[in-house]
Amino acid sequence: MAKFSNKVMGKEVGQASVYATPHTMAGTSLGPKDAMKAVSGAVDPNTLSAKQTRPSSQAMRVSAGDPGRDDVKTSGIKMRGTGAATKGLMSRGPMA
Repeated sequence: MAKFSNKVMGKEVGQASVYATPHTMAGTSLGPKDAMKAVSGAVDPNTLSAKQTRPSSQAMRVSAGDPGRDDVKTSGIKMRGTGAATKGLMSRGPMA
C-alpha cells in the first residue's frame, strides 16, 4: 500500500503528486473533465446570459443585466423637492 501523506503536528500534509488519482467509490478512475463535473455539478452560472438566468438559478459571482432589453422602464413621475438636483428627477417603480 502506498503512503499518500504524512502526519505532522496532528495534521495530514504531503505533496499533491502522491495523492490518489480521482476515482469513483467503486474504484474506477475518472478523467479530468468527469472529475470537474462531479465536483462542480451544474453549469457555471457565470457563463449563462442574462436571458438564461432564472430566480431558481445558482448565485452568480458577478452581476447580471441586459442593457439591450426592450422592456426597460424610462417613464415615471417627477419628484417634488429636487431643487438643484443634477441627476434623477423621475421616480420609477412601485409607489405605494
